[in-house]
Parts: sequence; structure tokens; C-alpha cells
Amino acid sequence: MQVDETVSDQDLAWIKQMGVEYLNVQTGNGRATLENFLAIKKRVESAGLKVWNIPNNENRNIEEITLNLPGRDQKIEWLKQYIRDTGKAGIGYITYAHMANGIWSSKPETTRGGAESRSFHLANAKGYWNGKVYEGPLTHGRRYSKEELWDNYTYFIRQIAPVAEEAGVRIGIHPDDPPVPELGGIPRHIFGTFDGYVRALEIANSPNIGVCLCCGTWMEGGKYTGKDVFEAARAFAKMGKLWKIHFRNVTAPIPDFVETFIDDGYTDMWKVMRTLVDVDFRGNLIADHVPPMSVGQQSAWSYSMGYIRALYNAAQKDGQQA
Repeated sequence: MQVDETVSDQDLAWIKQMGVEYLNVQTGNGRATLENFLAIKKRVESAGLKVWNIPNNENRNIEEITLNLPGRDQKIEWLKQYIRDTGKAGIGYITYAHMANGIWSSKPETTRGGAESRSFHLANAKGYWNGKVYEGPLTHGRRYSKEELWDNYTYFIRQIAPVAEEAGVRIGIHPDDPPVPELGGIPRHIFGTFDGYVRALEIANSPNIGVCLCCGTWMEGGKYTGKDVFEAARAFAKMGKLWKIHFRNVTAPIPDFVETFIDDGYTDMWKVMRTLVDVDFRGNLIADHVPPMSVGQQSAWSYSMGYIRALYNAAQKDGQQA
């Protein structure tokens, strides 16, 4: 379950009642410290739950790193300390994303029953991340080449991977959202395609660098990713690199989509779950980007988590009978 660090005791009890075991606890800017990590972990564990990850908007989608902008080395050093503190807190995983100009979206639209949800239309989308807005044909004043981005990624990951290994922290890299070939003059070829992922993992050459497979993002990409979500899950699992799943659905692949309830999109989520059971996935699986329901957000998350648990139990039994 995803929560903010200000999660109430009542919500922690509700989460426990749903049969959830692990939390991903979002912390605010300036709050990514060892002291805070330990405090969060203590509170979560006192509620009978465990911490899988403590995300922070400053630890991913860092334009200085992706584009080699002024301040790159300082950002890399900050991230190294974040990783070390995560390890010292006894937390063995973080998610990283390598987008230079944020997550791109259009104005919210309604999905089933009038639930308002994120949409994307290539013709009018903008990028958003951590208080910044990215728009226009060239978000950073010029067009960047694929070779530049590969060089920047290589410079970054070869410094980060040894720190992650030493700290005992695995890093799952999230796909570009959405995985359009180019947005705002910046290619999305590294974590927007299957072949890009393979090359990136080879460059990292580390047991501690792997994949956070956001199913919804992968579905958004459609043909551009090179493999569908089922093929990608199987391939990453075979590599031993499939560590985290964002279990969500969308109405269609790019150029136009709306995020929707997990049982209401264009992808068969039973087949996704059956694939994960088939490959013996043992990582963290979360509901993600859950559309709100009219009677409150608790009901929306309860619906998604209950649906996920039912799919998982059914897929386990189906696998045992196969």
C-alpha cells in the first residue's frame, strides 16, 4: 500500500485489516534523512506492518542528472547519501525514475461512473514533476540526442551502482511515463523500450540494479515498448531483475489514454497476475494511480486491493492445478 508519512493510525489499522503486509511511505522534500527513515519504520512496525520503500520526489526524475545540467554531481552525491541512509535504516529497496521533463498528462477526464482520472493526449500534454511544469516543443531549449542521454546515464549509474551494492539496497528503475519516443525534444528511449532497459541493465552491470515494472506505463507505450506487458514481465523475471510491480490499467495505448480502474482498461489484469505467479514473482506489488470513488478514497483503494488479492489467490490456485 502507498501512504504518506502523515498516515493516520486509523488508516494503518484499515490497511492491516485488508491483509496488506508492506508499505511504501512517501516522505516530503527535505525529509529524506536517516533519522526520519528510522522514525517512519518504527511507527509502521508498531502497527504490525513493514516498510518496503520510502520514496521521495527528490530522488527520481532529476533533470540535472538525465541531461547533464549544472549541479549534476551534487545531485548524484545527494542520491548516494539517500541510498546509504536507506540501507542503514534496514530498508533494502528504492524506486528510481530517469525522466528529464517529468510525467506528461493532459487535463483530468472521467472514467467509469464519472470517476475523475489522469488522461494523456499527445496533442496537448504537459510534463509535471515536483512543482515544475514542462511544456512546449523544446522543454529545455534544444533537442537532445540519444547518444547524449546514454552518456549521461552511464556516467550516473556507474557511480550509483557500487554505492547501492555497498549499502545493500536494490534499485528498481521505473519506465518513462508515458513511453512516447520523444517528448519536449528529449528522447525516451532508455526506459521507454524493452531494448533500452536491456542495454541500461548491461551498462549498470550490477546485481543491485533492476526493474520496477509499472504495468500501466508499459500498457501506455503499446507497440513502442517492443514487448507487451506479459512478455516484458517474463523477460525481466528470467533475468532476475523484476523487483516491483505497479498494478494498474489504462483505456488504450498512446497517443490517447485515460487511467481507469484495474478491471476497466484494455489489458486483461487476470492474465498479468497469472503471468506474475507463473514466473514466481517475489517482489513488491502495489495498486497505483487509483481513480477516486464518490464515497471516499478509502473505498477506491479497498476496491483495488481486494480485487488484486482475489486475482492473486485465484492465480495461485490455478497455477497449482496446471
